[in-house]
Amino acid sequence: MNKYEKLLDKAYKAGIDVDEGYPFNGKLSGLYVDGNIALSDKLETSVEKGCIMVEELGHHYTTAGDITDLSKTENRKQEHQARLWAYNEHIGLKGLIAAYEHGCHNSFEIAEYLEVTEEFLQECICCYREKYGVAATLDSYCIMFIPHLAIGKVLK
Repeated sequence: MNKYEKLLDKAYKAGIDVDEGYPFNGKLSGLYVDGNIALSDKLETSVEKGCIMVEELGHHYTTAGDITDLSKTENRKQEHQARLWAYNEHIGLKGLIAAYEHGCHNSFEIAEYLEVTEEFLQECICCYREKYGVAATLDSYCIMFIPHLAIGKVLK
């Protein structure tokens, strides 16, 4: 079962209906409303669908009300919270470490291993850079975000 299929299963278990081929106009790729997720019919791969799906699940778990007007500060905060939830759920620091342990050497390889788009990975890294600053440590690993993503095992 790939990551997208696991997300569909998670949505099903949470009582969320998913429409995988909604004909959105414009650039919108996904939307969460009252226990329903709509994914654009323009999404071509399970990897693309997974990246949108996990963010919409993030809205289910972290946001309240209509936050479509992003000119409002509170709505932007909720959007950010849903994205952070999505990055943690779909990648996380443990995922970055797993990619390193798997032998991934660049963003393409990391994204492929984690079943995410390179764009989603880069947005995650930017978000983590804002959250953690220069670096984060987990278990016996150091994950550097500045000046670029670097992961290594901490020697004791």
